[in-house]
Amino acid sequence: MTGSPTAGLRREVLPNGVTLLVQRRLAAPAAAIVTHVRAGFLDEPDDLVGISHVLEHLVFKGTPRLAPGELARGTKALGGALNAYTSYDRTVYYASVPSRNARAALALQADSVRDPLVDAEELRRELGVIVQEAERKLDTPSAVVGEVLHELLYDNHRIRRWRIGTAERIAAFTRDDVLGYHATRYLPSRVIASMVSDLEDEHALDLLRAEWGSWQRPAVPIPDGPPESGLPSVRARAVPGDVSHAETVLGWRAPGPLHELVPAFEVLAAILSTGRGARLARLLREPGLVSGVGASHYGAEDVGVLAIGLTGDPIHLPEALDLLAGTLADLRENGPEPAEVARAQALLLARNRRQLEWFEARAIALAAAEGLGDVTRLDRDEARLTAVTPEQLRDVVRDWLSPTAMSGVASLPRDATVRFDSELLAAAVGRAASRPSPLSAGPAITAPTVLIRPTTLAHGVHHLAIDGIDILTARHGSEPQVSLSAWRRRDQVEGPGDAGLSVLALRSMLRGTERRDATELALAMERLGGVLSASAGGDSIGLGTTVLAEHVADAAALLAETLYRPRFDPRLIEVERLVLVEEAAGVSDDMFRFPIQLALGAAFRDLGYGSPGLGTAESLAKLDAAAVSAWHAEGLARGRTTVVAVGDVEPERLAGVVATAFAADARGQAHAAESVAGAVELVSGERRRIRDRRQSAFAMLFPGPSRRDPARFAAEVWGAIAGGLGGRLFDALRDHRSLAYSVVAAPWQRRRAGALLTYIATAPERLEEARQAMIEELAGFRNAPPTNDELTRAVGMLVGQTELARQTAGAVAGEIADAWLAGDGLAELDDPTGGYRRVTAREVQEVAAGLDPARMAEGVVTARGDLPE
Repeated sequence: MTGSPTAGLRREVLPNGVTLLVQRRLAAPAAAIVTHVRAGFLDEPDDLVGISHVLEHLVFKGTPRLAPGELARGTKALGGALNAYTSYDRTVYYASVPSRNARAALALQADSVRDPLVDAEELRRELGVIVQEAERKLDTPSAVVGEVLHELLYDNHRIRRWRIGTAERIAAFTRDDVLGYHATRYLPSRVIASMVSDLEDEHALDLLRAEWGSWQRPAVPIPDGPPESGLPSVRARAVPGDVSHAETVLGWRAPGPLHELVPAFEVLAAILSTGRGARLARLLREPGLVSGVGASHYGAEDVGVLAIGLTGDPIHLPEALDLLAGTLADLRENGPEPAEVARAQALLLARNRRQLEWFEARAIALAAAEGLGDVTRLDRDEARLTAVTPEQLRDVVRDWLSPTAMSGVASLPRDATVRFDSELLAAAVGRAASRPSPLSAGPAITAPTVLIRPTTLAHGVHHLAIDGIDILTARHGSEPQVSLSAWRRRDQVEGPGDAGLSVLALRSMLRGTERRDATELALAMERLGGVLSASAGGDSIGLGTTVLAEHVADAAALLAETLYRPRFDPRLIEVERLVLVEEAAGVSDDMFRFPIQLALGAAFRDLGYGSPGLGTAESLAKLDAAAVSAWHAEGLARGRTTVVAVGDVEPERLAGVVATAFAADARGQAHAAESVAGAVELVSGERRRIRDRRQSAFAMLFPGPSRRDPARFAAEVWGAIAGGLGGRLFDALRDHRSLAYSVVAAPWQRRRAGALLTYIATAPERLEEARQAMIEELAGFRNAPPTNDELTRAVGMLVGQTELARQTAGAVAGEIADAWLAGDGLAELDDPTGGYRRVTAREVQEVAAGLDPARMAEGVVTARGDLPE
């Protein structure tokens, strides 16, 4: 790593108590502006539960100097994006803009946080939106089980309360409630203003001083919540519902974020679930007992939670719980292997470094560390992570993860035959210790001696073509890491008979190669600091990772081995197929993805772009090892592989590393010409499904330009005008009518097709109102061009966001891959903002002509309550 996380940091406390943090980074002409207020859910008295989140919303609704929505519209016009979140001990407002606009964006954010107007009518409308947000959480099994877990774990502490509040309590808040909470919690001594940018430090500090220096407000006592006094015990609760699979979370009380054992808890969570080499991945995901597993430690103030989540078929839940309890018993008795600790530490350090590449993530992390008492704890955290030992982890499991102190919650299908109660948990924790086979890296990675070959430099990218492979490299970033990925264009069209085949094949490739099994492959890559992952998009498929720069030769060798020499064990492919069946079924539980999947299926008649990416139970039942092997052979036999590598490494050397590794494994592959498929037309139609939900949702698709159509820029400008904070649909449907918490409008662009997408989730009784309102608002785009102000704001936002996107090596690699695989080539990189700048209001209206209800494909998920009897 280049320096510590706080290297070059400037910290200053103003006379009024506001803390300023400034750090300079030169990766992009960008500024991330963060206001961190030390006030969150745990600061709320019982009669005001949820008000921190309500206030967060109202900060966006105007000040005596800013009209409602002007914060969002103004930030958008400055080329920026903004958002906020509320947590247990903080509320954080953040924005990213081109650094030339930092002063103006900072003025908007500071004014909104210091002096929200809280207009009574705006409050009434926004409370309706927040009620919809609360209902949305109740439709999300993972959110429900997480909240119920806290209620079971803690008897007295405020963490046990439903964070967002109840619909009844939210609807009853008054203007005096909100303003009173703001006056007592939003104090200069509780505010941290953080900026990470390419500006000179003193200039950035001057900007912050100018906005925060004169703010005065007297401090008032804030009563603490009750301390925890109850003792933990085995507790369980089942939450039956209209869901397709079990969503289960187990938890233990854990220390808060300031405790010296927090790094050990983070390493323990990574040992359990991060990467395919993790314990629970090998014990539960590998044999197909679950489709997903995750562990995490989190908390605030004096309390914390160690949570382990499982997703899968409920029939496997008892066995999965037995194995989970068994692995904890083994860790309690024996501790982890040193190799497990080293793997977890490498992954955590690499993950932290990747996150800190983003200016916004860095500014938020700096403020969070300061909010916990000392910003330099970020530097010590890395050293403390690497100091964790197997013996310390054994003691953590023994002292904190007692089998008699575990609580569990399971969201289950109503017709599930498995029970979930305290008796089941108590039986599981008594099982014998379970340990997966010892970690082995398998055979040594044989990265050949690198041969440096001359590359062609064009459009800022080095290109090296070898037999069947195009290698694209670029230097970017100041962190010593490399984003490395291999891609193939996706010309094998799937349909009802083989939907999900690409995903099944890609995931099967991760289950081992001719040289090493799945665990050996995972460990080999994870010891380099990277996790090997697969991606299946509409136009391309790929494998990729990000590793420390010194390991890029080994990572390239492993990537080539995985791509060209997969093992394709029929037994493991069958396990992966069964896991995929579970995941595919789970899409129907997602009130965002499912309506869009229905709309795409209607628009493209279940073929190609309209085929469910994860497949269906029917299509997956037809797939086997022979189909996977044939898919792989056919794919490699045509077209070319594209490898993209970007990082803080000299590009010609990087190209030589990749070429040497890939040539060794790709030798002998035949390469027929790539087939060129024609454009695909969207057709109209509707698909509707009924679910037992608190909300209904619909997605609409209208004809639009494809990724390679010059009109795509006008479509993106339309999306910026229509959607997002301050967008026309957002204002009309969310702000003015309180129809929904989530309103989406965006272009949907692929190489061979395009569409304009809209989405909304609303109360069941307002479904038809929302549909008609959406159609009416879309008609406005057809009937008249956007105003000059709308056009200017939208273009400014898109130009700014394009400039901001180049902060990390991974983002630059993604831009290169997209231009090469789906676009018109690397020349797109020369002037990525020019297409937006040239868009006219008339061109936006011409694109919007496709917003015709007669040409619409729609997916609707209808809650039972809104249907006539």
